[in-house]
Amino acid sequence: MDSSSSSSLSTSPDADTPHAASSSATAVRRALHLVHSEDLDSKLEGAREIRRLAKTSQRCRRQLSEAVKPLVSMLRFHGSSESHESALLALLNLAVQNEKNKISIVEAGALEVVIDFLQSNNLNLQEYATAALLTLSASTVNKPIISASGAIPFLVEILGKGSAQAKVDAVMALSNLSTHANDLKIILQANPIPSVVSLLKTCKRSSKTAEKCCSIIECLVNFEEGRTALISEEGGILAIVEILESGSLQSREHALGALLTMCESDRCKYREPILREGVIPGLLELTVQGTAKSQSKAQMLLRLLRDTPFPRSELQADTIENIVCNIISQIDGDDQSSKAKKMLAEMVQVSMEQSLRHLQQRALVCTPSDVPITNCNSEVSSK
Repeated sequence: MDSSSSSSLSTSPDADTPHAASSSATAVRRALHLVHSEDLDSKLEGAREIRRLAKTSQRCRRQLSEAVKPLVSMLRFHGSSESHESALLALLNLAVQNEKNKISIVEAGALEVVIDFLQSNNLNLQEYATAALLTLSASTVNKPIISASGAIPFLVEILGKGSAQAKVDAVMALSNLSTHANDLKIILQANPIPSVVSLLKTCKRSSKTAEKCCSIIECLVNFEEGRTALISEEGGILAIVEILESGSLQSREHALGALLTMCESDRCKYREPILREGVIPGLLELTVQGTAKSQSKAQMLLRLLRDTPFPRSELQADTIENIVCNIISQIDGDDQSSKAKKMLAEMVQVSMEQSLRHLQQRALVCTPSDVPITNCNSEVSSK
């Protein structure tokens, strides 16, 4: 069962009646006894029971921490796929929203086996292993250990070739790891941008998946290799511009940050490709409706897009460049908001007239089915 079809992690308090507490304690003791058994069938039953108990109860996750080592041993044992899947799912549920268990699982040596499962022909194992790395990578302590383990290239491979859910979990895991500065170059070396752009094109623009894709791209375009990869990818800049226009607030900020970084690094190289994808209306909207940070960055990018090596008098009256010049010259006053709103309406009309062919091509593209997403905490839901 993948995480897209599982119930969300329960946030309700654990049952605290004496009878419920006693029943839960008995179930925990039994599960621990089973998973420590030498009998393989008993171990399998124990793993299944731990998975069930840990699914919705934070108390049980704490009480079942002693199960981590025997469950990791089950992963290492050359047993059936069923036992591997049961042990992995039990560990996954133990790790959800429990920092201590996340660290314990890595310390017990689970990473080596989990990475092996990423390369498995068993698609269930591959998917569960990706979900496990997503959850384990939410721990700051685990991030450098996961990177050093060699997991990143395999996550990028899953991002390109895995199941729909595995791709989502892989990009979430990579986003978690990208917050550790030393991991960015490792991620970049694995060439993830083609697969990230592909996922960005197919997921819902307002989704958490889109946000994480844009977050990774924003980080990677700080490097020349990342900028080159994005501009070389067909539809790469367009995908970012479309998120800038209609993504979630956080996604739009990441998209804006990526485009601004590119223009700041080499305005002459990236200005035309960005303008060509019709970025101006989205930028203008952000000067009105964005956060203070977004408004400031949008204005900075508009200024960079305005600049030209030719005198302003040589610009034709209705070129995109001249429109941007006019915008910037007018929005610095006190009444910036009302002027920007008026100019936004004018800009949309002019942009639509000037880019009719481009807009028609975009309109003909069928909207792909949304890719299912995990919960919003960059950590997979219990399974």
